[in-house]
Amino acid sequence: MEDKQPAAEEKTKEAEPEKKEKDPKGDAYDWIESLVTAIVACIIIFLFLFRVVNVQGSSMVPTLRESDKIVISRLARDFRYGDIVVLTKTAFDDESIVKRVIATEGQTIDIDFDEGIVTVDGEVLQEPYIAEKTKRQMDFNGPVTVPEGCIFCMGDNRNASTDSRRSIIGMIDTRCVLGRVVLRLWPLNKIGAVK
Repeated sequence: MEDKQPAAEEKTKEAEPEKKEKDPKGDAYDWIESLVTAIVACIIIFLFLFRVVNVQGSSMVPTLRESDKIVISRLARDFRYGDIVVLTKTAFDDESIVKRVIATEGQTIDIDFDEGIVTVDGEVLQEPYIAEKTKRQMDFNGPVTVPEGCIFCMGDNRNASTDSRRSIIGMIDTRCVLGRVVLRLWPLNKIGAVK
């Protein structure tokens, strides 16, 4: 009977997998590879799909304030009323500016500066996001129809915003739009979607 016991012990030893020693160099290589992959992915995402922009000025108060950090989507090209966009214009030395889309191509916009009422295609806009009614005319003479491939934008702080009402900005070619605002990152207590 003693002969059978060692054979059983051999089978048990064969069934147990060999424990491999951990290679600290291999673990370090795996961590570095994961970190580099994550960094490259972030660079690609923020280079081609999204961009972080710092808000400058007070033209979008109360929606956005000076030094708010926002994320824009570069993929957005179908702009519509209410979208907040970041654009560049040579009148601002190609500096990024943030505005709200009020009308798109083919729509007719008019502003009654005495009453502070904005109309698009004859319908009065309900604008709960503005700081105060639109009283500052600049050199806008309406009604005007937005040309193809353009948008008409204004800041939410209407009486302290240089926007499409001024001829130096005027109708904005959609090719000048860097992207649509999708998220506020800063300040932390206001992080989230921007409307």
